[in-house]
Amino acid sequence: MATERDGTSAAIRPPSVVDGVYDRIYHQLMSLEVAPGSRIPIDTIAREFGVSQTPVREALSRLEREGLVRKEHLIGYSAAPQLTRKQFDDLYTFRLLLEPEGSRLATRNLTPESLQALESVAADMDGGEAPLDRRTRYSRFARADAHFHDEILRIAGNEVIRTTLYNQHVHLHIFRLMFNSRVTQEALEEHEDLLTAFRAGDADAAAKAMANHIERSRDRLLAAFE
Repeated sequence: MATERDGTSAAIRPPSVVDGVYDRIYHQLMSLEVAPGSRIPIDTIAREFGVSQTPVREALSRLEREGLVRKEHLIGYSAAPQLTRKQFDDLYTFRLLLEPEGSRLATRNLTPESLQALESVAADMDGGEAPLDRRTRYSRFARADAHFHDEILRIAGNEVIRTTLYNQHVHLHIFRLMFNSRVTQEALEEHEDLLTAFRAGDADAAAKAMANHIERSRDRLLAAFE
């Protein structure tokens, strides 16, 4: 994305105006710059970003499909509400039921090519394009984390598990709970444990590493409810 920011109202430039608008709103949602539940007026966003309302509508439509914004008749768009403690607990129970088994299946299906693809996705979380600021880096990490987990399930080959988790937008909602560098660093270390198991072709170790990662992620984020 090619953008210029002066702090508040930088205009978005080509090559893709819609992608640029999408990225800006996405970062604002993930860093809680746009608070959960707050309205997102299309005309205000268009003026702030220096674009027409059309790309703003298209970007918000994409974000609606990802569960990050909601659209109500006669009201318009608003940021999705934050997870409740009950929803948080239910999501982690759900993940513990599915993702360790997904990791076990992925280990059995790994090829040198698919392992390389997974390594590449993992590397993107700790590198890639230089962020505009710390909050932007965090929101990009959330997207890369979702991609990493989805790639594991793609390799696993069970589209029911993969689609079910994707449709819950688990990772995006979870990352909105807390903006904290500890979350990203510890997640990277746990991802490396997963990769170690994948490289060794140890399905049981992969399942255990994924369960540990999910449990530790849950424990880290519980502070958001205190």
